[in-house]
Amino acid sequence: MFSEFDLDKRLLKAVDKLGFQKPTPVQTATIPQAMDHKDLLVSSETGSGKTAAFLLPTLHQLLTRSAPESGSRMLILLPTRELARQVMKHFKQLAEFTHLKFALICGGETFKFQRALFRKNPEVIIATPGRLLEHIEHGTPDFDELEFLILDEADRMLDMGLSEDVLKIVSCCNMDRQTLLFSATLNHRGLSKMMAGMLREPETIRLNTVRDQHQNIRQQIVVADDSLHKGRLTAWLLANETFDKALIFTNTRMQADKLGGYLRSKELRVGVLHGEMEQDDRNRIMQLLRQGIINVLVATDVAARGLDIKGVDLVINFDMARSGKEHVHRIGRTGRAGEEGLAICLISPQEWNLMSSIGRYLRIDFERRTIESQLGKYKGPHKTKASGKAAGSKKAKQKKREKEVKTKQRHRDKKNIGKRRKPTLRGVEDKPTPSGFKPLMKKK
Repeated sequence: MFSEFDLDKRLLKAVDKLGFQKPTPVQTATIPQAMDHKDLLVSSETGSGKTAAFLLPTLHQLLTRSAPESGSRMLILLPTRELARQVMKHFKQLAEFTHLKFALICGGETFKFQRALFRKNPEVIIATPGRLLEHIEHGTPDFDELEFLILDEADRMLDMGLSEDVLKIVSCCNMDRQTLLFSATLNHRGLSKMMAGMLREPETIRLNTVRDQHQNIRQQIVVADDSLHKGRLTAWLLANETFDKALIFTNTRMQADKLGGYLRSKELRVGVLHGEMEQDDRNRIMQLLRQGIINVLVATDVAARGLDIKGVDLVINFDMARSGKEHVHRIGRTGRAGEEGLAICLISPQEWNLMSSIGRYLRIDFERRTIESQLGKYKGPHKTKASGKAAGSKKAKQKKREKEVKTKQRHRDKKNIGKRRKPTLRGVEDKPTPSGFKPLMKKK
């Protein structure tokens, strides 16, 4: 029970209102350590409840400590505006019965409006690195008395090339702060550089790695000839699968717009979300999805992290994810909080090797699925496991023959060691001669 953490009564009241019964593993492991003022390095999967894991202990300390005279007390950095807005939503729910105020600093709002928010001295700043750094360069925020710095989805920030911005922001923060860093994986190559000088003797909490499978998510693959065939397969799946809400991921915004239009022509309730859309349009689409006016969202990877939409029980990868980490975060939109989910990858001939490599990396045994009414020409790679072994044995035999030829050549060379050879002259045969004899020269 959350009451065992000795949290502030106002926070426990909010937790009860939200209907939280039992802490998740990441909350059980993180909250006590964070309340002991320790720096933490936490690895936890998407949908594990890590937002409450860092908000509850830090909000408790803000409520029980005396407030400074000026300046913000807590800074939460996130890679995308969608994730920032999601954390803002959780903050408003957990801090409902407190006096704590916040400011959201990310793209989509005017610079002047956000500067006015800083002047109100909110205790908590929720921000994306790029926009916050712009304000720092203009001297707007004051982090000299910052007590808590939280970095969520740190690996995503590194993948997006935000590490330099993050380090510049950290250099402007109070050195005596408490820092909590959350990442899906602790093996990212750039993570150690980001941690240097940021965390002080941190406690490491490793609940899972990027290779850990979502046990409650069925993962299937369906082979397809091309994008047109994938479109027909997607429409069939949406018409025949049972789901409350579905997410479809593409790798490009052009493909997202094209697929969204095609699915609407099939009289499906579909919205499209990608990075080139205005913030007002993004907010409108998300509101339509939450209200159930639309039940299918076609999105690029901008929505792969940070979206916490209840009732998503079907994820379709129209395009295969480019990496194992992105695949994990895509399918993590379903099967949240212990619920069952289904993730289906549509695989073209060009994507088979990518799918296989991601499967090996994540140790996923994809379930092969065939849709009889939508069969195409492509049936998968021609090389089966048996033929692969046969091909391998043929290559081995060929290498053995080549090795034997080289060995014979080396033996032949060894036989001629120590034998003198004729000087190469025109009209003179070039043959080995016995030792001690001179070759006869032909008269001209």
